Amino acid sequence: MEWLRNLLVWLRSPRALLIIGGLGFFYVGFNFLAVLVASGADQRQPVDAIIVLGAAQYDGEPSPVFQGRLDHAYSLWDEGIAPLIATTGSNQPGDRVTEGFAGFEYLRFEGVPETALLVITDGASTWEQLLATARQLRQRDLDSVVLVSDPYHALRLTQIADEVGLDASVSSTDGTTSIRNLARETAAVSLGRILGYRRVDNWLGGVG
Repeated sequence: MEWLRNLLVWLRSPRALLIIGGLGFFYVGFNFLAVLVASGADQRQPVDAIIVLGAAQYDGEPSPVFQGRLDHAYSLWDEGIAPLIATTGSNQPGDRVTEGFAGFEYLRFEGVPETALLVITDGASTWEQLLATARQLRQRDLDSVVLVSDPYHALRLTQIADEVGLDASVSSTDGTTSIRNLARETAAVSLGRILGYRRVDNWLGGVG
């Protein structure tokens, strides 16, 4: 066990701390650039379904962010990208309506027939929403999807989709991306790539 003692001694040395810190800084910086480059991706192509990631709703009325996602999904559906739109998201404590149902009602009012809508009400986080949607789509023998969310979300979406078994591309909304959102996504991607997004979601109680 001499080698282990030597390793522990080395890890406590200033040189080791400097090297480890430098590698960590490079890794996080690399992920920041990856999130930034992927931000705003529009990879629309014909698929089986369009998935709208849930966002806040107020007693059935989609928030501006959620409405932007729903309007974008409607445009994709109207363009013929997919015959089916899945709206996702559970409800927060005290809410009478789920995000998924609020999205369903909004799109139905916009003219999308019920037969072209699938409501997924399980999932308070991105990972949970995509997992629940993947299960429902597999029951219909569907797997190729276009994911609709805000620009900063694009990289993590595709990686989570791959983890839950979806053949996914992303078509982002026209929303703006703040440094805060980029930093948050960078942290989530940095952890998810090492630990797996399911484990990160369990540890953090849902990362959005």
